[in-house]
Amino acid sequence: MRVLVVEDEEPLADAIARGLRREGMAVDVALTGDDGHEKAAVTRYDVVLLDRDLPGMSGDELCREIVASGELTRVLMLTASSSVSDRVDGLSLGADDYLAKPFAFPELVARVRALGRRATPAAPPLLTAGDVELDPAKRTVRRASGPVELTRKEFGVLEVLLQAAGSVVSSEELLERVWDENADPFTTTVRVTVMTLRKKLGEPGIIETVVGSGYRVPEPGASRA
Repeated sequence: MRVLVVEDEEPLADAIARGLRREGMAVDVALTGDDGHEKAAVTRYDVVLLDRDLPGMSGDELCREIVASGELTRVLMLTASSSVSDRVDGLSLGADDYLAKPFAFPELVARVRALGRRATPAAPPLLTAGDVELDPAKRTVRRASGPVELTRKEFGVLEVLLQAAGSVVSSEELLERVWDENADPFTTTVRVTVMTLRKKLGEPGIIETVVGSGYRVPEPGASRA
């Protein structure tokens, strides 16, 4: 899941970003409304955490822009006010959810995950390929021989590949969906992560390299290149 945090209180923005990254999400941070607008214009985020009171472009303006774009991006408004009228104002702008500060971090994570599910086509409760089974909710992977322990990035890569349902996923798309804007597009990060993921999943291999295009997990019965 790709998340954008638009929050002008830098310590809070960084704390939210670190926490969400520990939950396996790819997180970018913007400290002004204008910076948030620029990032949202070039990257398709699943969820934007948006403070209403921002320098430059206001959170309200940015929310309107995101909604008007027609993307599936979901907006979670953050505000210091917990009044009913303030919540109504935020939701009337097109925000999908509203959370008053201070908030409990587990609740924030739960709301972000719920919005993320709405930002993408519905996926089955379990993602499978042969005897490999990935549970997005429990964040677990199993193969016939038992549990497979993966890092957050390995789990993210496998989840994206299984969600693609046999389609090829480029290295660039994996980098965008699983990492964040700080990832160097010229590194071998994706290739190395796929290599270690293959080793942990064992044989027979389920991840196919499509030379010059990317990676895929063929659907049952599909011929391998």
